[in-house]
Amino acid sequence: MARVLWLNDEPIKGSVETFNWLQDQHKNCYIVTNNSTRTRENLKEKACSMGLEVAEQQIITTTYSTAKYLEKLKFNKQAYVIGTQGLAQELQNLKLKHLAIEREPMIGSTKDLRDNLKLEQDVGAVIVGFDEFFSFPKLTKAFCYLNDPQCLFIATNTDDQGPTPTIMLPGTGCFVKAIETCSKRLATVIGKPNAEFIKPFIKNGCIKPLTTLMIGDRGSTDMLFGYNCGFYTLFVSTGVDTLADIKQWQAADNCELRKQIPDFYLPKLGDLIEILNE
Repeated sequence: MARVLWLNDEPIKGSVETFNWLQDQHKNCYIVTNNSTRTRENLKEKACSMGLEVAEQQIITTTYSTAKYLEKLKFNKQAYVIGTQGLAQELQNLKLKHLAIEREPMIGSTKDLRDNLKLEQDVGAVIVGFDEFFSFPKLTKAFCYLNDPQCLFIATNTDDQGPTPTIMLPGTGCFVKAIETCSKRLATVIGKPNAEFIKPFIKNGCIKPLTTLMIGDRGSTDMLFGYNCGFYTLFVSTGVDTLADIKQWQAADNCELRKQIPDFYLPKLGDLIEILNE
C-alpha cells in the first residue's frame, strides 16, 4: 500500500482523506504491505504522522508475518538475515534468534573471501528481505547455509523493483532470484501475492473475501494477491505499473497474466472518495 497511500515520505494527494473517510463509513481498512524494512510499529508511526487514522493491528507486513511463520514452525535455531533492523526487530519481538545484521562488503578477491569466510553453527534459516547493502559475501554465505537441505529458505517478498521520486530501484526479488539461482532452491515467499499472507485474518473472520476490495498499484503482487484471495480488485496507477500494462494483460494469451487484470481502475486512491460521494 506504500505507493497507494504515500511515496517515500509524502502522502499521495487525496489518499489520507479517502482512507479515513472509508473508516468513518465503518469499513474495516488494512494496510497490507510487502515492505520488509520496517516493523508494524514503525509503519503505524509513519502513517499517523501523515494523518492516517490507523492502529498497529490494521497493518499487515512481511516482517511481522515472516516472524509469525517461524513461530508457527517452532523454529529454535538461528536465522541468517539479509535485510534491515526492522525485520530483525520483529524476529526479536517473538524471541526468535538471528545472527547480527552487518554490511559485509566485499574486501579483496574471491580467494580472500574463501580463506576468511566464517560460517556460524546452528543456522536453520536464511531470510531475505530488502537490503541496500546486499553483497557478494552475503550471497556466498546464503549459498553455503542453504547447502544444508534442512535449512529453511524464506523470502519476505519478491518485488523486483520499486519507485522513488527520481529513479527506479531494484527490489527484494532481485536478491532472492540471485540466491535461488546459485543454491538451486526456491524460496518460500511470505508476502503478496501469496494468499497465506492474509489467511489468519480470513480465518478469524476479520476479512471476508466476498466483501473485500484489494487496492494496489502492481499487477504481479497486488492484483494477483487479490485474485488469489478471492477479493475484488482496484488498480491505481500511482506506482510501478500503468494503465498501458493493464491493456497488455487484457490482450495476453497467458492465463497467469490475465489473473492480474483488475476489476476496477482509477488514476489514484483519492479519486474514489469523489465517486462514492456523487
